[in-house]
Amino acid sequence: MLAAQTRIETLLIVRHGEQALLTLIIPIALLIGMSTIHIGDLPDPRVNSVMPRILALAVMSTAFTGQAIALGFDRRYGVLKRLSATALPRWTLISGRVLATLLVVALQAVVLSATALLLGWSPALTGLLPGVGLLILGTLAFGAAGVLVGGALRPEIVLALANAIWFVLLLAGGLALPADDLPGPLAVIAGFLPSGALAEALDAVMVHSALPGAQPILVLLAWGVACGATALRTTRLT
Repeated sequence: MLAAQTRIETLLIVRHGEQALLTLIIPIALLIGMSTIHIGDLPDPRVNSVMPRILALAVMSTAFTGQAIALGFDRRYGVLKRLSATALPRWTLISGRVLATLLVVALQAVVLSATALLLGWSPALTGLLPGVGLLILGTLAFGAAGVLVGGALRPEIVLALANAIWFVLLLAGGLALPADDLPGPLAVIAGFLPSGALAEALDAVMVHSALPGAQPILVLLAWGVACGATALRTTRLT
């Protein structure tokens, strides 16, 4: 049952046009543009510094924005209510969504990595395995935030709010520009946002071959736990 549910959820994500835009087209376009156009003071090859931020953006797009919007409209059309009335256990429904999101993030990572390699990307090989762990942690943290937004509000509000939050986290989280290039207080705030924390941690392991540090890990854990705990109390099936 879990395998079947995961397959269905994955296909629904991959086949959805807006999801494809969020998960692949926008990240690939930004990866190519930010690696070839000289915006900000980055060492050559620029793709080495850009790639961790684009990976963080891809995780945010899939696990937060995509899941929030999908959950909001699933509630509107009674999908969750009908599934809860079947023999499918609730843990299977939840686990299927989580696994599907992780599979899509893995697909994003592969496609983005292939594109980055063509642009001259040379990651620190010792940071690849820790990078996988960070991608999983980031997916779970953003996924919890997506459930929080998509599980309690009307779908029209979810659609607008999820996209607005996506833009805020893109700009204020140091994804469009490095955190050091952000003006004044934004440079400090970026490290305490989940997008900035994930980008910082990925940059440490993949570019500098160093440990990610305690702060970004704790920030991701705090956001994940806080959003998950709140979502448990506020999420409705309809």
